[in-house]
Amino acid sequence: MADAAIGSILLASTHPDRLRDWYTAAFSPKVDRTPGDPGYDVLDFDGFYIMIDRRDDVGDTNPEPGRILLNVEVTDARAAAGRLDDLGATWLSPLEDRDGSWFGTAIDPDGNYVQIIQLSAQARAEMS
Repeated sequence: MADAAIGSILLASTHPDRLRDWYTAAFSPKVDRTPGDPGYDVLDFDGFYIMIDRRDDVGDTNPEPGRILLNVEVTDARAAAGRLDDLGATWLSPLEDRDGSWFGTAIDPDGNYVQIIQLSAQARAEMS
């Protein structure tokens, strides 16, 4: 058993409001704000948190987005892909069926890779 758990990730951005709005429209997480000024947004993805913070020491877009992919497990990949299309998302890898599981990788407004995943019942059972 591990001595630690990863429960969140911080996304630094020069446009945190834009990034928050995109993730909220795409995936409907619960949104909170940390206390204090300036504070930052916290998106709750069923117990995994994405914190979005304004930073002046990063560029407007991620120069190496392949280093980290945010994997977002969804219950309806086609509906999620439709919401991303409505937001004008660019697709690195369009949504596709891989033996009953659905995968697609979109690019968020800061250039980060966001992979949507809908695993088949069989794939989930094999992971157990």
